[in-house]
Amino acid sequence: MNSIDYIKKSLSISENNIIATLKLLAEDCTIPFISRYRKDATGNLDEVQIEGISKLNKQFEELVKRKESILKSIEEQNALTPEFKQRIEETFDLQELEDLYLPFKKKRKTKADSAKEKGVEPLARMIMSQNANNLESLVSKYLNDQVPTEEEALQGARDIMAEWINENMYVRKNLRRLFQRKAVIASKVIKAKKEEEAAQKFSQYFDWEESLNRIPSHRLLAMLRAETEGFVKTNIGIDKKEALEFIENAIIKSNNECANQIALAIKDSYKRLLEPAISNETLQEAKEKADQKAIEIFSENLRQLLLAPPLGEKRILAIDPGFKSGCKIVCLDEKGDLLHNETIYPHAPQNETGMAMKKIRSLMNSFNIEAISIGNGTASRETEFFIKKIAFDKPPLVFIVSEAGASVYSASKIARDEFPSYDVTVRGAISIGRRLSDPLAELVKIDAKSIGVGQYQHDVDQTQLKNELDSTVMKCVNSVGINLNTASKSLLSYVSGIGEKMAENIVNYRAENGAFEDRKQLKKVPRLGEKAFQQAAAFIRISNGKNPLDNSAVHPEAYSIVEKMAKDLGIKTNDLIANKEKIQAINPENYITETVGILGIKDILKELEKPGLDPRKAAKVFEFDPTVKSIKDLKTGMILPGIVNNITAFGCFVDVGIKESGLVHISQLKEGFVSDVNEVVKLHQHVQVKVTEVDEARKRIQLSMIL
Repeated sequence: MNSIDYIKKSLSISENNIIATLKLLAEDCTIPFISRYRKDATGNLDEVQIEGISKLNKQFEELVKRKESILKSIEEQNALTPEFKQRIEETFDLQELEDLYLPFKKKRKTKADSAKEKGVEPLARMIMSQNANNLESLVSKYLNDQVPTEEEALQGARDIMAEWINENMYVRKNLRRLFQRKAVIASKVIKAKKEEEAAQKFSQYFDWEESLNRIPSHRLLAMLRAETEGFVKTNIGIDKKEALEFIENAIIKSNNECANQIALAIKDSYKRLLEPAISNETLQEAKEKADQKAIEIFSENLRQLLLAPPLGEKRILAIDPGFKSGCKIVCLDEKGDLLHNETIYPHAPQNETGMAMKKIRSLMNSFNIEAISIGNGTASRETEFFIKKIAFDKPPLVFIVSEAGASVYSASKIARDEFPSYDVTVRGAISIGRRLSDPLAELVKIDAKSIGVGQYQHDVDQTQLKNELDSTVMKCVNSVGINLNTASKSLLSYVSGIGEKMAENIVNYRAENGAFEDRKQLKKVPRLGEKAFQQAAAFIRISNGKNPLDNSAVHPEAYSIVEKMAKDLGIKTNDLIANKEKIQAINPENYITETVGILGIKDILKELEKPGLDPRKAAKVFEFDPTVKSIKDLKTGMILPGIVNNITAFGCFVDVGIKESGLVHISQLKEGFVSDVNEVVKLHQHVQVKVTEVDEARKRIQLSMIL
């Protein structure tokens, strides 16, 4: 089997399309580039399918490496027969491969090893053959100084047989299936920890039992976290009697004295070797599935957050609200550059409301502010009410913006490099303002795990999580496109083919030489070669540059095609862009080349109609219920407007304008069964919710979207 056959087993994709995709990946083409600009080669595969091919190819390569390592190890032990080598080479299941290797795996000295050293292995073989009729006479032949009694000889033989049973591929494979179908996970509280305050959030799992193949991912991760933090002990198991009966039926084929000894060996093997190993494998497999589910949810939440509606290039006054420490204010220009900063104290204990109102009015007029961005943390609603009391000459748009991760950004090296002369409070306020202008450009500067839209993100495989989130950020950045002359190093680093070091070189070149005038100028950036240019060029935009196509998603390799289209129509390239009538008159079949097929031509025509179109929607102002300022104002039965601010496997959390978000359980999203929360709601979606339960003491709010 080769990698193509291996991939075909898992994905319903034609062999030709897999081959073409693997060739492009081998040429260091990125997934965003392949999915957007090599559709004709891949048969119009999307990013998910290309990523699937890439992952399975890596999986196959790792499997091949593991085989080579196993074969080398067995060969060094002089135990590799031609038949066994062929069997390993023909195996493409990792678990089966490890089962084949198990007898040869280097391990600590076992009971079986000790018994073999004492010379009782032939006895074990005779018993295992189940042909010996006079066991007492047989055992006496293996007594010596090291094995003085018959019972010690039989015990040694059982230790050896227990290891053989453990290494039996048929037994392991079918026992695995039994665990996968019937394993139950149970948890019990550790009595010494039961009364601790921190343990109460896990009280549900103090005495819990559930089928492992049915447990929701979030519940499994919660149980495992409770165990990690030392509050409960978990256990995975199946019916012991059923397991032993299966092994006995598989191994015992007689009804003599040998059968009794084998039955004892089976019990020992199951208790000491098989059950611990298979239960651990089964739990690990369930944990991997739970991790994947949690990572998928986090990834989708991050995607929605990054593609949240931007306000665009507006002059913004951003407020990081607070009580005693005051409200930190910054004024930003259309590009997000800092114009002014200071602190006002409109709330208790200072209550300098009048002075603060005058200051805000003055700043609004002085800097021609068009919108106000207020962080949603402490004193957020109070600050919003304060702002709305001000009599502006021209009322601005007022937005409440998530502060999640702003403090992480403000203390980061990125923030220090951007604003070395300002403290963390100013940097935090700037981030709040920039998030309104362009969420994507600002949020890429923050570790995704700190943005606050995950579920058990610290409990899942961290390498897998990072890879998935990095991939999500890259997809988002490249689906939107970036302004080459204003993009930060952080944003540039996610552009297809660029990376962190190249992004730094671009920023340095821009600082030394001024704004880029066309895409070709990118080639002058140190160490940015033809390959990087090919991968990156179409994902960057240059507005008001020399070539109007530089502000579109048309790839430079296709500029000559567009120029030919314009020439054939008797107009200039500039006059073809956004000219719907002329574009629709073009026959795409006439412009197919060796490198750009019909799918590519159709994409070019679509882009020419609306060049550089941002796929994100426009930001909308949202109004919370003015009567609700804290959890104390909530009453059961209230219908409130809210914004979805987090999505999990078990429901979504909704911000109703107070510090605590409320949970809409998956069963309360709509009438009828819901299998996926994302089918019903999206992050930042404006919704109407009904308050069904309020627990002030625990600060928990239950909501329903079934009104």
